[in-house]
Amino acid sequence: MDNAFYVTTPIYYVNASPHIGHAYTTIIADVMARYHRLAGCRTFFSTGTDEHGDKIAEAAQKGNVTPQDYADRISVQFRDLWPKLAITNDIFIRTTDENHVETVTGILRKVHDAGDIYFGQYEGFYCVGCERFYMEKELVDGCCPDHQTKPEYRKESNYFFRMSKYQDWLIGYIKDHPDFIRPERYKNEVLAFLREPLEDLCISRPKTRLTWGVTLPFDENYVTYVWFDALINYITVLGYPDGENFRAFWPFAQHLIAKDILKPHGIYWPTMLKAAGIEPYRHLNVHGYWTVDQSKMSKSLGNVIKPLDLKDKYGLDAFRYFLLRDMVFGLDSSFSEEAFVQRVNSDLANDLGNLVSRTMTMAVKNSGGTVVCGDAAVEKDRCLEEAATGAVSEVANGFQELAFHKALIAIWELINRTNKYIVEEEPWNLAKAPENKARLDTVIYNLLESLRIIAILISPFMPGTSEKIMAQLGIADVSGQNLESARRWGGLHEGNVLKRGEALFPRVEFKKEEKTSVPEKKMTPVKPEISYEDFDKIDLRVAEILEAQYVPKSKKLVKLKIDMGQERQIVAGIAEHYKPEDLVGKKVVVLCNLKPTKLMGVESNGMLLATDTDGAGLTLIGFDRTPEKGAKVR
Repeated sequence: MDNAFYVTTPIYYVNASPHIGHAYTTIIADVMARYHRLAGCRTFFSTGTDEHGDKIAEAAQKGNVTPQDYADRISVQFRDLWPKLAITNDIFIRTTDENHVETVTGILRKVHDAGDIYFGQYEGFYCVGCERFYMEKELVDGCCPDHQTKPEYRKESNYFFRMSKYQDWLIGYIKDHPDFIRPERYKNEVLAFLREPLEDLCISRPKTRLTWGVTLPFDENYVTYVWFDALINYITVLGYPDGENFRAFWPFAQHLIAKDILKPHGIYWPTMLKAAGIEPYRHLNVHGYWTVDQSKMSKSLGNVIKPLDLKDKYGLDAFRYFLLRDMVFGLDSSFSEEAFVQRVNSDLANDLGNLVSRTMTMAVKNSGGTVVCGDAAVEKDRCLEEAATGAVSEVANGFQELAFHKALIAIWELINRTNKYIVEEEPWNLAKAPENKARLDTVIYNLLESLRIIAILISPFMPGTSEKIMAQLGIADVSGQNLESARRWGGLHEGNVLKRGEALFPRVEFKKEEKTSVPEKKMTPVKPEISYEDFDKIDLRVAEILEAQYVPKSKKLVKLKIDMGQERQIVAGIAEHYKPEDLVGKKVVVLCNLKPTKLMGVESNGMLLATDTDGAGLTLIGFDRTPEKGAKVR
């Protein structure tokens, strides 16, 4: 493992208050930082807020406040939230910080002086929500693919970054460094973007329409594009260009982002770094979305989950555990409070909580309230020692692969093995006969030592619970309880004073909130009547999905290869509702005599049938019996 580790969250845009998505990203970064500190790495962890741009100026105007006042109000919500979630960031940056503005200005001047920024005219479709221009072929039915709103058509004179100059370099760099972008699916998505000619990046906005931003050092009539400002935060916090932290940590930089900002981080940022003469970051780590009822969280849908609501209701460590255990890094995961409660009761109350409670009760009762080593271990004791050693290795593998759920599974295998050891050794029976005292002491010591190692391994995920277990084991100085000590069986010192604590995770009951009134469901207006002759022109067929993959640059579209007696390709807007791997093998209904069209530049020969389930997401039309491929739907 490297002797230095640098992890960043994206700096969060201050157009909305923090929600569970922000908490998830930041908690992952915190877990990674805590683990690397545990491994003895010199660690630096950065987060903050992104505060310039159209959307902030627009929100401030609506609120009748200045952009700075608006940014101050939202930024402090993020800053105040992180300590409440046990986040241990080393720095909190704001893009309105004076030192950041100086860094952005310096990078702009450097890239401009090198000839990689030029003045030109641009016209195109501009989405205020994305704060970027779109080419017509990138729009879906004339709308922004993310916000589903029609962008404004603008023609402006602006400054451009020669991003296209670095396209071949970036392709080569990604291929030469296969783990540069992780997981692999997102590396492939970036390479798919780069198969088409890369346009130069418009990096300015005229002050005639936007003044809220960093003024270009070479033209005071323009401010810089928000992404050319925001991304530079990752080197500002390290004291670029001459700071000791920059020299020590930048070679080990790990960016952590959600998949919706892959393109700026995977394409804009490395080409900006190359133009500025700075080596690229080590890894770009990309995770999926938390969804609610199969829909991405949004204020408009009213399905935003607030982190403090869950933390206050169920406890901080339970909240942190659930987020890391129930999402496979890189994929989307659906949030359910009922599933949350099941995890608390099963994994935390039954498995871990019960193990700690039983062990400490027996230890305090039978060992005089202190740690006693007992006899030398026998073969069946070594099985527990091997399980602990194996768990330490599996946790390390989980962090290496960004498989945090696997790391937790490995810890829980050790917890379950320790619970099984209690059943096998029956310490309550050993306690009945005085001649078994030495063996009883050995069994109890092994259980306590397992708890010590479990406490070390869970500490990045559940720091509060880890501290409580350490306190019950009489370990006052936890600084020596690190990964190295977890690898050595027998680290619990004889004579430590044991003390029972309260139940770590009391069982909780889940109650579905009953709505007092059900709003009237709005029915989609019925379209004008058609004749049987018109309907007979529609050819609906049964098809099997053979292959499925995301359409590059689109958050909604999936390209499908289907078999309806003959193979063909269709494009469907279901990416936010189904993962490609879950579609393969499904029997679906296809409108197969629809005129071919292109969506995001991909040809589609037909249409998939689905229904909107009460606004909770799309559901594919299926069958209660297995139909024959190509059969006509009547």
